[in-house]
Amino acid sequence: MPASRMMVQGIDFGVVRAEFDLPGAFSAAAQAEAENAVDRFGAGRVDETGIAFVTIDPPGSMDLDQAVHIEKTSTGYVVHYAIADVAAVVTPGGALDVETRKRGQTFYLPDGSVPLHPRALSEGSASLLPDVVRPAALWRIELDAQAEPTSWQVRRALVKSVARLDYSTVQRDADAGTLHPSIAALPEFGRLRSASAVARGAIELKLPEQSVVRDQPEDESSARWRIELEPRTEADDWNAEVSLLTGMCAGRMMIDAGIGLLRTLPPAEESAVRTLRRTAVALGITWPEGRSVGQILAGLDSNEPSTMALMSVAPSLLRGADYAAFDGQLPELTVHSGIGAPYAHVTAPLRRLSDRFSTEVCLAITAGTPVPEWVRTALPELPDIMSGSDSLANKVDRACIDLTESTLLDGRVGEVFDAVVMRAKDGKRSAEVFVPSVAVIAKCVGTPDDGERAKVRLTAVDTVKRTVEFTFPA
Repeated sequence: MPASRMMVQGIDFGVVRAEFDLPGAFSAAAQAEAENAVDRFGAGRVDETGIAFVTIDPPGSMDLDQAVHIEKTSTGYVVHYAIADVAAVVTPGGALDVETRKRGQTFYLPDGSVPLHPRALSEGSASLLPDVVRPAALWRIELDAQAEPTSWQVRRALVKSVARLDYSTVQRDADAGTLHPSIAALPEFGRLRSASAVARGAIELKLPEQSVVRDQPEDESSARWRIELEPRTEADDWNAEVSLLTGMCAGRMMIDAGIGLLRTLPPAEESAVRTLRRTAVALGITWPEGRSVGQILAGLDSNEPSTMALMSVAPSLLRGADYAAFDGQLPELTVHSGIGAPYAHVTAPLRRLSDRFSTEVCLAITAGTPVPEWVRTALPELPDIMSGSDSLANKVDRACIDLTESTLLDGRVGEVFDAVVMRAKDGKRSAEVFVPSVAVIAKCVGTPDDGERAKVRLTAVDTVKRTVEFTFPA
């Protein structure tokens, strides 16, 4: 689908910040701690600066949590995955620790982020920026020829990234056969891990990801905004598999040790699977007997309108995500059904609070030492903190997109647009359509069919309520 090129001026995302009461500046004490942070574990680190790590992030990112190196061996692969060691530079019980627990995570808005940590730390001294030595929690994961993990550990180390890459350049280099040597094995590794995910019953949704984009004028007051569909390349998926693998190893470690913080998701309800199957039949998508949901979704052509329609129904399969903290007795649910395995967040501590504590658990398990008391004390509090901040982040993201959609379309009521029907009217829910020319996803009054290419008329726009409504037939 083509991205929107229509742009509009005058969007104030400050109203979203105010509506959701997002935090502002850090306290002077927290800021001072960040600016004067010292590696508390500097004396005991292993020097691994000889490993040529690279980072893969969106262009312009400065809060770099992860750096990767993948080696293909005679028996399989070795993945080295360096994670910013935030616990080493945040003092337990200090002003910064207290303030990050109030925030939970970094919130991303089109005009800038509301960071979990002061930028002096998250985009400076703790970030895995290129050509500087940084403290890290370094994972070493050995895998067999099918990229299934056979052993794993994590320890504190000094690392050095040699290149800052982004997804589009990694994909371009992969297509040209010129990948950086440190990730030359990434495509093969990534495809094997993706196949493993399907075999585990993992469910991957490939819905269009909307993103609010700003041009870069010399005068910021004249900035213009548009919505684009974020291009998802194979490189995105390959890189995600490294993080997922690490989180799965962490989850397994925690379960074996009887302490940790898991990300969980119950199995999909049978009613949701039946609805998905009925929708697939209505769209003319073949669902052979014995094929799992994950296999069906993984085999769809992302460019087909029917795929978009089926994917819009699929999120009902992934309801009930939660965090489970435990210390001694395992929780009733230990698996994330969307991943098809136990899983823990450990790879984004600069941007997500829980990862600092989960990483500390894994470091202690590897070292054979007791989990620090400050971690044990915090574990029971983290599920509520993270669930609350996740919910807030989703609301903020949706509000920013809705505000941009309504502002883009303000003044165009009555116009007719080409659209793809993502979801037909179902009971009390209206139909939902995707309008490629403006990259808008919105409610549609009427009864178009799932997956249909249709002409719809814009009938209502409210920039205050941030709502847009189309009607079918046009």
